[in-house]
Amino acid sequence: MELLQRIAQVIIPVFFIVAIGYFYARRRAPDMSVFNRIALDVLAPLLVYSALASRDFHLADHSLLLFGGALLILGSGLLAWPLARTFGMQPRTLVPVVMFNNCGNMGLPLALLAFGADNFGAAVALFSISNLLHFSVGARVTSSHARTRDLLLSPLMLATALGFASALTELRPPDVILSGMKLLGDAMLPMMLFALGVRLTALTRAGMATGLLGALARPLLGLAVALPLVGLLGLVGAAKGQLLLFAALPPAVMQFLLAERYHQEPEKVAAMILLGNALALVFVPLALALGL
Repeated sequence: MELLQRIAQVIIPVFFIVAIGYFYARRRAPDMSVFNRIALDVLAPLLVYSALASRDFHLADHSLLLFGGALLILGSGLLAWPLARTFGMQPRTLVPVVMFNNCGNMGLPLALLAFGADNFGAAVALFSISNLLHFSVGARVTSSHARTRDLLLSPLMLATALGFASALTELRPPDVILSGMKLLGDAMLPMMLFALGVRLTALTRAGMATGLLGALARPLLGLAVALPLVGLLGLVGAAKGQLLLFAALPPAVMQFLLAERYHQEPEKVAAMILLGNALALVFVPLALALGL
């Protein structure tokens, strides 16, 4: 009973905000393009840097978790490749959807509520590692013509590099500046959930049939890799819970942007992402039950 209450305390606020975004978008159909640009260019970089540069974040304490996150991403991709062949789907469409999860929009707020502010830096570090692999390996998997250099020089990637540098060297801005960066970066968390609710209004019945394979494969293959990985790496406590939650998250919204940019069946990718985020109502509580 206590476990169910803890899970409810984590997921209800998250999905409440998603629901507000969904029902608002059904009535008003807001244009989220301006927010998306601000989020990518300003809010996300500040969120990542302020968390990684925080005096409470020590990179060495989370090295096994970050290594596990990288192995999970790559392992999920290896399992997804024969799955795509089996179901007659293009691997360049399915594999990145399975590899990369929604650890920004959904993962960061969930991690904050489930594991507390003391462990939030580790969640941001996982988010950063995922982005680094997504903008390099993931982009190349999506298209052989991907310009990885442009992606890696984005504000988010530069903030990630500077954040890890601050964590390693302990060189950081004055606390008064860092507090301002954190305040603005934290504004991204509820707004990402609201934006996710807006995106779910695009889900159609036709898209549900197309997207079911990727929507299910992403958390199921993720957990299939994560469960033995937790034991092999000896992860316990919050680190174990974070990796299992990371494994069960739905597909990354960012992958739709890459699929659209490189004309890699963006309609199918959108269907998998939207349906996968809707099915998070099932898989996120499962991961929390395993990890809390």
